Amino acid sequence: MKKSFFVVILGFFLAYSNVYAADSVAVVDLQKIVGNSSQVKSLKQEHAKKMEELNKIIVNARGAISNETDPVKVLQLEEKYTKEFNTKKEALEKDYNNRLSSIEKTIKDEIAKKAQKDSYDYVFAKSVVLYGGKDITNEINVK
Repeated sequence: MKKSFFVVILGFFLAYSNVYAADSVAVVDLQKIVGNSSQVKSLKQEHAKKMEELNKIIVNARGAISNETDPVKVLQLEEKYTKEFNTKKEALEKDYNNRLSSIEKTIKDEIAKKAQKDSYDYVFAKSVVLYGGKDITNEINVK
């Protein structure tokens, strides 16, 4: 009885270990991939330039408002410049987020291609794995 119980337990253990031994796991350092991406660098530079343009709106608004003495016109100018600023800022943020999402999709697609090509069953972010997995970060080709 003890012997058959031991054999059954051993059989379950071997079956369990064979299932997981067959799985191949890779890890990627997403921060490194994003940081090395020329698309992300270019997007950040463009975003910084556009943010400078928004700052110019603020400077111009302050100058125009400080030159105005009529309180009614001051309120009108404040409203005008606030609306202009908010409209441009929302458009800028929407464009930035859309383009960033597109870049993220490209990165995920490249990771998926690599996983399929090299028959990885799982690919995890390196930051969430404590131990194990082949690091394929440098093998991911993203512009």
